Amino acid sequence: MKVLIGLSGGVDSSVAALILKQQGYEVIGATMSIWGKDGLAVAEGKHNACYGPDEKEDIESAKNLADQLGIPYHVVDCVTKYEDIVIENFKKEYLQGHTPNPCVWCNALIKFGVLPEVARLNGVEFDKFATGHYARVEEKDGRYLLKRGVAPHKDQSYFLYRLKQEQLKNIILPLGTYTKDQIRAIAKENGLQAADKPDSQDFYGGDYNELLGVEDKIGNIVDLNGKILGQHKGIWNYTIGQRKGIGVSASEPLYVLSLNKDTNEVVVGPADKTFKKSLIANDLNWIAIDGITKPVKAQAKIRSTQQPTNVEIRPYADGEVEVIFEDMQKSIAIGQSAVFYDGDTVLGGGVIKSAQ
Repeated sequence: MKVLIGLSGGVDSSVAALILKQQGYEVIGATMSIWGKDGLAVAEGKHNACYGPDEKEDIESAKNLADQLGIPYHVVDCVTKYEDIVIENFKKEYLQGHTPNPCVWCNALIKFGVLPEVARLNGVEFDKFATGHYARVEEKDGRYLLKRGVAPHKDQSYFLYRLKQEQLKNIILPLGTYTKDQIRAIAKENGLQAADKPDSQDFYGGDYNELLGVEDKIGNIVDLNGKILGQHKGIWNYTIGQRKGIGVSASEPLYVLSLNKDTNEVVVGPADKTFKKSLIANDLNWIAIDGITKPVKAQAKIRSTQQPTNVEIRPYADGEVEVIFEDMQKSIAIGQSAVFYDGDTVLGGGVIKSAQ
């Protein structure tokens, strides 16, 4: 069986390719090229990020890995689609005062969508597509399930919750049963060049303003009573729950509570005001089930680094859901994703529309 694997030049995809080859698959490597449009080429994103002007170094690393493993290698041009889909969504959301998660959209639409599709259009023949994500796919009663990786602190199922059945049917995730330490050990044992390469820390390593391409928009920083405490240069420079770098002083620590596009205000307040009991999520994608028609007990994550917490998911208006938390949650950010679990199985998820 021929397997096309997305190679980033990092240790995870490198070991995933090695494992597949050791398991007897005919492995083909491919790296998606996503950087290069004139309007963004002047940005200064630093190393150790998924998206940045040093992409050529990662491509070179991936090519060297493919040579080391003796597998064919291709660079797939995904620049236009990436900018049209991921970067435009990123800009739109941030300028509205939301906090998007570009990796979620990149995985579903680019990495597991455009990359294999364009590779096929370019004449690359393969049966399955693989990546180095720490998650698992299982088939049960004709439905393909996305499950958490066995290492809780490395599990990446949160970033894959928007995958469709047709995508899940045709992917292999070789690292789902491994820990990060095991993967680095395998890389060292086999002399892979990426063995000690640090993980990417964010989707972009520079100042987000380089990508937004907008001028400062001066507005007020206010407290919950509307009292002006200072000024800001754009609501997109702040995130919900932010404490450091707000630019105002007070007798107690202040946190960003909300970003109001209509009034161009950053609202701040004390730590206890950052906690919310529930949220509304829209733009849902269900994996393990077709949807819900009555309240369902489950677990949920509102950020990738969080461990799932107990919730009740209730049907809401217009196909949305209300998520009630057993324990109040800190800093629920509009634009981030709420992902729902039944134990290790991803039920589905959606984009956070509001929190209260």
